[in-house]
Amino acid sequence: MVVRREKRSRKRRGTRSVGWGRIGQHRKAGAKGGVGKAGRHKHKWSWTVKYGKDAFGKHGFKRPYDVKEEVTINILQLNELINEKGLKEINLSDYGYTKLLGRGSISQPITVKVKSASKGAIEKIKKAGGQILLEEGI
Repeated sequence: MVVRREKRSRKRRGTRSVGWGRIGQHRKAGAKGGVGKAGRHKHKWSWTVKYGKDAFGKHGFKRPYDVKEEVTINILQLNELINEKGLKEINLSDYGYTKLLGRGSISQPITVKVKSASKGAIEKIKKAGGQILLEEGI
């Protein structure tokens, strides 16, 4: 180990200019514009206006993670399914459906088990003399 009278200087070691040109070009006044994104709301504002238009402010929205797509069936299709199979009771989750919608009409009373249903669908099923059972946690 070398014994030194004075502590070794850590400044400006290695290459002489470290990419900043001739001696002193990155040392004194005039070289204090900041590093990186510094000054974008201040002295570099003209650059921001020209090249960094999306640098500030909010953009778009973040979609919620818990959005689930419902697999829907209308009363019109339900009526066709009932007539085809000759059913009086149906569990729509067995057929892969999660929601019953109210488009179309139904003439015969039927019991429907489904995870969720629209107000119109519930009214039409009850008006025909049937009942709708909403299942929880499917």
